[in-house]
Amino acid sequence: MEIRSLSPEARRLRAQTQPVQFSALGAPVAPQPGLFGFIAHHIGPGTRAFETVRRTLVGTWQDGFIHAGNLAYLSMLAIFPFFIIGAALFELVGGREQALELVTAVLEAMPPTVGSAIGPVAEEIVDAPQGWLLWLGAGVALWTVSNLVETIREILRRAYGTRPMLAFWKSRLFSAALILAAVVVLMVSLFASVLIGTMQQMILSFLPEFSETVGELRISRIVPALGLGVSLYLLFFTLTPSTYRSKAFPKWPGPAFTAIWWLGVTAAMPPILRGVFTYDLIYGSMAGIIIALFFFWLVGLGLVIGAELNAALAEPENEQQTHETIEEETAA
Repeated sequence: MEIRSLSPEARRLRAQTQPVQFSALGAPVAPQPGLFGFIAHHIGPGTRAFETVRRTLVGTWQDGFIHAGNLAYLSMLAIFPFFIIGAALFELVGGREQALELVTAVLEAMPPTVGSAIGPVAEEIVDAPQGWLLWLGAGVALWTVSNLVETIREILRRAYGTRPMLAFWKSRLFSAALILAAVVVLMVSLFASVLIGTMQQMILSFLPEFSETVGELRISRIVPALGLGVSLYLLFFTLTPSTYRSKAFPKWPGPAFTAIWWLGVTAAMPPILRGVFTYDLIYGSMAGIIIALFFFWLVGLGLVIGAELNAALAEPENEQQTHETIEEETAA
């Protein structure tokens, strides 16, 4: 028995032969009295909210766990090459010592247990290579990290139900450019953090009465979080199939959900690991690596849910029906 796809592309093709309208998009229907009737009218079966949640859950159930595992493995494989690329770019602009700050900025988006497992190795990696060896490592790193980007592209393609449109070499070049752009965004956020910190010190020097206010703001901590949000949005926007990249199909809900999920996992993992799980007794010295893989798996699952959410919100079948209705009214 063939599984019925709920992707936008599959729905668009079905709508050409069997048009479907949701109650929220068709003629208005009077809600039933009472709280249950109100809820059923707005988020019950047949409404857009219900269908969006159903499509997201079905798509995540079908592909989410497999892709989350792939992302966890590739993230663990690609994170150290990513630091090598950052070190190479920092050396290019004459600020090699800032590469350690790049490591710190990335690890701040992870739970302390994960950071303690990855941090020491990452610091050794960005500090060891020199000269041509560094650039050779950066070239290999670009290829390694591009595998992660291509996996995310495949997740979005499967969510939307489309086929590959770019040649293999074009796709890889695009992924490499996207990786470099991500590193540059992190570099800019780091420089902005340093600049904001300097401005705070100047304010404290000239206006000491504002010391308590400046201390409470902690603006420099907000910049990396904004960098994460912008990076996720650019990632979703650039990797979304071109057919569904127009303004008619929302792109921001997926990155927003992924960012909130990411921050939630980062905040929730430490107390859960301390109070519920005893990884040290099970995995011994490998506990840090296992926890890092588990963290990347959870983040990957959130990214898949974000991709499925964007795909669920895309309704090309209704866009097509709207255009046909407008054309009929114009002709009449």
